[in-house]
Amino acid sequence: MNIMLFGLSNVGKTTAGRILAEKLGYSFYDLDDEIRKKYSMTQQEFIDTFWLRNERDRLRGQLLGEILENDGDKVIAVTPMYYSSYFSKYLKKRDDVIGIEMQDTPENIFNRLVFTDDNDQVYEDSAEYREKHKAYYLKDIKKDNTYYKKAFAKIENKFQINNDPPEMVANRLITEFGLASKAVES
Repeated sequence: MNIMLFGLSNVGKTTAGRILAEKLGYSFYDLDDEIRKKYSMTQQEFIDTFWLRNERDRLRGQLLGEILENDGDKVIAVTPMYYSSYFSKYLKKRDDVIGIEMQDTPENIFNRLVFTDDNDQVYEDSAEYREKHKAYYLKDIKKDNTYYKKAFAKIENKFQINNDPPEMVANRLITEFGLASKAVES
């Protein structure tokens, strides 16, 4: 079984996905990390090099297909892609793939924001900085939600996080989508 987790940046795909994979005994892949490895560049360098969104999404979709060809069961945290044709083909043509869109409120996503520099190094932001720029980031999250809505419409399974902690999210995913029984079947 292959579980692809979709959603906006910072919704919790990677954190909950790692826990989910561990609970199910699956391998875990983060598409952002796989892009870094394959192209030997940071996310910013990838965006700067492949500045056309269609080209970036095509490369991400191609890499997603390569990951799916790897043996074994896996959970994949999928980078948001605007051009759904690069991922929806795997949801339609393969019966061993389940796609789940993880959703949460803009405020909850804001509270989970992780800040990185141009070298993809995470840095701690101050509470003062977060509060000062909260309106900007909330507006940006809402804009992303609108922007990706059409692409995410191709994903039938929707999952509301409700600001639950990652461990609880993983447990709820297993229960709500019958993933433990699917793990036994495969």
